[in-house]
Amino acid sequence: MRILHTMLRVGDLDRSIKFYTEALGMRVLRKSENTEYRYTLVFLGYDDEDKSAVLELTYNWGVTEYELGTAYGHIAIGTDDIYATCDKVRSAGGNVTREPGPVKGGTTVIAFVEDPDGYKVEFIENKNAKAGLGN
Repeated sequence: MRILHTMLRVGDLDRSIKFYTEALGMRVLRKSENTEYRYTLVFLGYDDEDKSAVLELTYNWGVTEYELGTAYGHIAIGTDDIYATCDKVRSAGGNVTREPGPVKGGTTVIAFVEDPDGYKVEFIENKNAKAGLGN
């Protein structure tokens, strides 16, 4: 078994696609619409679905926002240059909520941003991505 995708419900599909493609460098892999049940699915990722876990954006037609709740944590993405990645998010209009720096009690450099719907995305420097965050 392997993880196939993570699904997020979004309130503005075009805005979310723009964020994940322009700010985070993903590409749209496929898109489908279901007119009977009034929703659109868009799958994005860094590699093809048969090689990597991807992100599924679900837009339920006419719904512009969701309560995120307290159970959701974040999506984690490895990056070679965490500072440049945060600058790219900022220049694309994204919100950096935790500047790059060591995790509390450790040395792994992390940062957090929010997507347009308020979902948290954590960046971890690739050189430390396989290590425990406290190491």
